[in-house]
Amino acid sequence: MTARLAVGFAWLAALAAVLFLLVPLLTVAAASFSPTPVFDLPLDGASLRWYARIATLDGFWPALSLSLQIALLSTAIALVIGTLAAIAIVRGRLPGAEALATALVSPLMMPGLVLGIALLQYFRAMGFTATWSALLLAHLVVTLPYVARTMIAGLALFDFTLVEAARTLGCTYAGAILRVMVPALAPSFLTAGLFSFLASFDNYPVSIFLTDVRTKTLPIKMLQYIEEAPDPTLAALSTLILAATVILLVASDRLIGLHRMAGTSE
Repeated sequence: MTARLAVGFAWLAALAAVLFLLVPLLTVAAASFSPTPVFDLPLDGASLRWYARIATLDGFWPALSLSLQIALLSTAIALVIGTLAAIAIVRGRLPGAEALATALVSPLMMPGLVLGIALLQYFRAMGFTATWSALLLAHLVVTLPYVARTMIAGLALFDFTLVEAARTLGCTYAGAILRVMVPALAPSFLTAGLFSFLASFDNYPVSIFLTDVRTKTLPIKMLQYIEEAPDPTLAALSTLILAATVILLVASDRLIGLHRMAGTSE
């Protein structure tokens, strides 16, 4: 009886946690269908006009394009650098490997505002004023810890003798990496890539210090919209971003499986 009560309490706690996380998101999604120009739940009807208005928002398409460019490029670069660093830490038996691994994830341990101010002062001291390039480097700092940590965990479970076996069968070292290691680590690559892309695309506290009047990412433009014209258009845009995130997760589950992405097995 005691065990059943404990399991029941655990399920109730899990359900409460899920509701606590999802209710605000569902509220925003419901407000996006409001028939009135205020953030209100559509109790007396629903309207899609706020979704049609997204494309007409001032500066929306340039901000979306910039966010996608920075997120995709920073994720791609982070995947290469983070994987190489993870291989060096796991396979290279470097002195101070644990300290190096901790340093790689250190940006996750400090507030985003502190990191943004530090990067701003650092770039200014170097005389580096190119906004687009500064954003890319800053987002690389943000995304690299996700890749490094994920790949370190994935490589720790990888059997490197498989690479040597492939080489004895005629593969070159690069061919063995592509034919053996990359497919085996596909869940880790996908997990790292997803987290990195979402962390970059959604980043605000670092980006706010490095943008200018003509170069703004989508999260910064969204804050500007809510300051200038707070209507359900912003809720509609947030709902579309949420839907895109869910689609990415569902597609990843279909391709590889969330249990593999989490590093577990059935």
